[in-house]
Amino acid sequence: MIVLFVEPIRFFDTTLRDGEQTPGVSLTPAEKLEIATHLADLGVHVIEAGSAAASAGERESIRAIADAGLAAECCTYVRALPGDIDLAADAGADSVHLVVPVSDLHIGKKLRKTREQVCEMAWSAIEYAKSRGLIVELSGEDASRADQAFLAEVFREGVERGADRLCFCDTVGLLTPERAAGIIPPLLFAPLSIHCHDDLGFALANTVAALRAGASCAHVTVNGLGERAGNTGLEELVMALEVLYGVDTGIVTEELYPLSTHVARLTGVPLATNKPIVGEMAFTHESGIHAHGVMRDASTYEPLRPERVGRKRRIVLGKHSGSAAVEAALRDMGYAPDSVQLAEIVARIKRLGDAGMRTTDADIMAIADTVMEIEFTPCIELRQFTIVSGSNAIPTASVTMLVNGDEITGAAVGTGPVDAAIRALQESVADVGSVRLDEYSVDAITGGTDALVDVSVKLSKDGKTVTSRGARTDIIMASVEAVIAGMNRLLREEHEDRSQDSD
Repeated sequence: MIVLFVEPIRFFDTTLRDGEQTPGVSLTPAEKLEIATHLADLGVHVIEAGSAAASAGERESIRAIADAGLAAECCTYVRALPGDIDLAADAGADSVHLVVPVSDLHIGKKLRKTREQVCEMAWSAIEYAKSRGLIVELSGEDASRADQAFLAEVFREGVERGADRLCFCDTVGLLTPERAAGIIPPLLFAPLSIHCHDDLGFALANTVAALRAGASCAHVTVNGLGERAGNTGLEELVMALEVLYGVDTGIVTEELYPLSTHVARLTGVPLATNKPIVGEMAFTHESGIHAHGVMRDASTYEPLRPERVGRKRRIVLGKHSGSAAVEAALRDMGYAPDSVQLAEIVARIKRLGDAGMRTTDADIMAIADTVMEIEFTPCIELRQFTIVSGSNAIPTASVTMLVNGDEITGAAVGTGPVDAAIRALQESVADVGSVRLDEYSVDAITGGTDALVDVSVKLSKDGKTVTSRGARTDIIMASVEAVIAGMNRLLREEHEDRSQDSD
């Protein structure tokens, strides 16, 4: 018999442990605390802060999160070893995620032990963790490939030995929703969590199926971060439950996008443009039919309001755009063209699209200025910039610009020459306005070492955003060109009259 959700559903976030195991991701204790605080404010119930046995830095992170007074429970991953449990308790964790291999593959090949030995290790570890005052979530690793009768034995005895919660781990993403519906109910000896990986793209579906079958907690990561193809994404699961099943998750959904971009920035893992909920294109429309429909009634082509997840709708202009979408976008930019001007602006935008070019806000504003004969005087002019980088040098950039007629020289260091150049530009215009770089992407237009590269950026200031681009064979120059073009449009005086011809 299938249960339709055990409410309230709990969320166990493992961004700081499983998510940090994403290749190339490494967070400092301060960054982990930032993310943990955001997660707790969002309404997540348990935060897996890391593995206490991994390093001194991990223990520092766990201690900082445990001492921060957050509303969420602070948990740490442990093996069935007394030493791991001592480190977790000494670091101040509230609970342990006690992971025990349960498939014969893992027991025999990884641990080189027998089922009986694994059981004894697990049960002894539970009793020891309880003696240290810890909440215990007993987790069956590779549970979807385990003998389910053996898994039930481990779980049943684990609860009798003191385990507070259980967790079914689909470690390599081989579960299906149909199997989840049958596997979960016989394991409900205590509150059960579901932990899914997305190797075959089924993590979200399997998590929902397990919750419908009686699991009461979902393990998730922000942006679906995690080993290989990642874990179930927090933002996708929350909105699937809210929108498709009418579940009140208790999560502050308006903070999902701010949290997502925060984590993407700190981890250095960019969001896929077509990612549900938080990807750049999730609430972006270009097609004339779609854009027209959305402007009349947003529900025509959107399953939920973007504001519900902390986002705004965006109409992107290109060769598929109709005059209604172009007019709406221009109006948002402060332009009021007449019908003849509008037709010419639409034609020029379509020509850019037909030429294979991505149309940015800066392009559109430049077209509108030309067609409407509006004089635009850039507030920023580049005089010179210098980059120092190399195997024994910290990437450093210095830049001299005219900012509203005043010559300003600024310098900055960065993780690379492009990062240093952009930081120097931002610092140079700081007195005029604080401009933030939200997105950066680069494409090679041609092949070879002398390839023409197309750099696109999204900048923001005081809630306003603008996209711009630069194309050069020099990626640093293309980046500088894109940022300066965007800054000029973003810092443009808002009281300008852009509705009349200059004559």
